[in-house]
Amino acid sequence: MKRKTTIHTPTNSLEESKDFYKRLKFESLSDDDPTMFTDGKALVEINPDRFARTGIKIYSEDLAAAVSELGDDLEVIEIGDGFLLSDPNGVRVYVIDEWLEVDHQVKEKSFGLTGNFVGLSIEGHDIHKTAEFWSALGFSKKEGELDQGWATFSDGEGFDISLMKPMMCPHLFFNPGMTYFNGGKNLTNIGLLREAGIPITEEITVFSSDNVADNVIIRDPGGLGFFIFND
Repeated sequence: MKRKTTIHTPTNSLEESKDFYKRLKFESLSDDDPTMFTDGKALVEINPDRFARTGIKIYSEDLAAAVSELGDDLEVIEIGDGFLLSDPNGVRVYVIDEWLEVDHQVKEKSFGLTGNFVGLSIEGHDIHKTAEFWSALGFSKKEGELDQGWATFSDGEGFDISLMKPMMCPHLFFNPGMTYFNGGKNLTNIGLLREAGIPITEEITVFSSDNVADNVIIRDPGGLGFFIFND
């Protein structure tokens, strides 16, 4: 199934959001409608429309039937170029019935100050129902076990979603959240973020035996969360 999945983030100031991603050293792929940035792996779409909300946008000409079937159990709203629906946790999903004409090939490594992008994290109240929803949209299980509280699902085009059950993450959680794992190099990434003037939303010390803030969370101007962690 041919598709392109983007992380959809709203903004009340397009220039402010552009500046944020430029300071993160993301690359601009398209300057307007849609406004796209990438760190090599993640593809972020910034939407200044006042009705835009944080979520996931899937561009595909092959998903209409799957969305129609989901409409038997979920509220599906028709929008001008596709459909708007929500997963069982309220994560907005825009399914666009056309192809995205943006030159973006997923690279092996991310190049932004945030480090190594590993996917989008979703905390699911009912992880099994959440998995069923994403499976219906063509995502297949890549690793992990739902009965153990987590699993990663892939769209087959280089974009992964990590599902987690409640009570697993002892920190602020923005649903969904971009997730970066940087191993022992995370303090370097945190230092680069501070030098770039990126505000830190939360400094996390709970995983450090020395009470060091070795994991942080930041947010873009539209409220999209970034989990920048060791692992």
